[in-house]
Amino acid sequence: MPRLLTTDDAEQLSIQELWGLYRDYVNPGQIAMISSFSFGQERAVRAEGCWIETDSGRRVLDFTGGMGVLNHGHNHPRILAARARYQQAQRLEVHKNYLCPHLAALSHNIAQLLPGDLDISYFPNSGAEAVEGALKLAYKAHQGKRSQVLYSNLSYHGKLLGSASVSGSAELHFRYPEIPGCQPFVYNDLDSVKVLFEQCRKADGSSDLYALIVEPFSASTLTACSEAFLRGVRELCDQEGVILIFDEVFSGWGKTGTLFHFMRYDGLLPDIVVTSKSLGGGKASIAGFVARAPVFKQAYGNLNDALLHSTTYNGFGEECATALEAVNVLVDEGLVERSAALGTQLQQGLNALQQRFPERVLEVRGSGALWGLKLATGSTLLEKLTGLIPLPLLQNERFLQKLVTAAVINECYRGEDLLLYHAENREVLLVLSPPLVAGEADVEQALMSLEHVLAQGVIALCVKFVRSKLFAKFMELAG
Repeated sequence: MPRLLTTDDAEQLSIQELWGLYRDYVNPGQIAMISSFSFGQERAVRAEGCWIETDSGRRVLDFTGGMGVLNHGHNHPRILAARARYQQAQRLEVHKNYLCPHLAALSHNIAQLLPGDLDISYFPNSGAEAVEGALKLAYKAHQGKRSQVLYSNLSYHGKLLGSASVSGSAELHFRYPEIPGCQPFVYNDLDSVKVLFEQCRKADGSSDLYALIVEPFSASTLTACSEAFLRGVRELCDQEGVILIFDEVFSGWGKTGTLFHFMRYDGLLPDIVVTSKSLGGGKASIAGFVARAPVFKQAYGNLNDALLHSTTYNGFGEECATALEAVNVLVDEGLVERSAALGTQLQQGLNALQQRFPERVLEVRGSGALWGLKLATGSTLLEKLTGLIPLPLLQNERFLQKLVTAAVINECYRGEDLLLYHAENREVLLVLSPPLVAGEADVEQALMSLEHVLAQGVIALCVKFVRSKLFAKFMELAG
């Protein structure tokens, strides 16, 4: 019999043993990436709120927000308690022959919080699955009689075949087979949408578009669609009977200062909104697409088609119970309002940093608890690094952006116990994305730590990173 590791064994693994298991059994490229940073040199052993404790005894301020997952912070006590109650009561987990009360209650609560007749929810596991479910719903609502869908040239909707087909992201540099009929428009450019609406017509002049999908706030670029653009798109879709899908996988549940980003505009209503990440409260893998009742019923509102779209884990009891509590925590603890307050503090602090370091910080952007900096590279950096890095890499502006941002992230962690991350689309941005439970003192500490790092100078930070033993792994990935 092979020797199988137990959970106790897993928790006792050294960082070297963990690297080895990742290289052999998980993803050698992933371990090369993570281990090229200081945070890849130690294990996280405990987390609470916006703090992580490592096996070396460090206490790290986590301003990644779990890349959208941790609006409630790590291990929120109410969410842990809800899961414990579910387990202790030995509730039925998943069974298609019985109705799930937690799924029903979760759907009800979401319908109460969302505007208009966004009333019917379906809960798969991931945002990409929810995007694909939304696209299928739009296609089916037109009974397969329309063949084209519009998406933004600056977008990230997931990495499955369908969701990647409607993603305009440099992160997806390898193109897999795509669903047919996907046409990109220019983000936040209504005229480009109007052109495609006219181009995507059948021979009889009727529209051949079944859906348009867009992120009201783009988390990969930290930019937002204007109100005029979103209302203009809504009007075009109404005129031609096109299903309008808002992807709020990242921006939903308070991240940008309102419950969902589109809800800051009175009366604006998509036909479908897609959500995930913080819906699970940081403990459950759950996503959802929420449709206007007439649209959903048009697609699946009959006995023959009711189960045309289904997944094994839809209605998974503990996941729905967790999400149910997570949504209630957001409301009860005023976390959406807290996000708006965090946004004011972060915007003011980051603008102050830009004023102090105008040659190092080119731009500040964001909303709510999701902000980022575009950092300068500069010709002097090229001269300093010419002898250390192969010239073809230096001629790639994105490489320099990655290098500068990686150097800042690494030094924030190594020298300041602050964990940040980068967003990547056409540009590379340094991101501060605290959980919504973060306090004013946490934000002040993060801003002060970032100031200490930026004060060292971009060139010094990059040279330090290049000369570190970690850089060989970074170069391996970049090359």
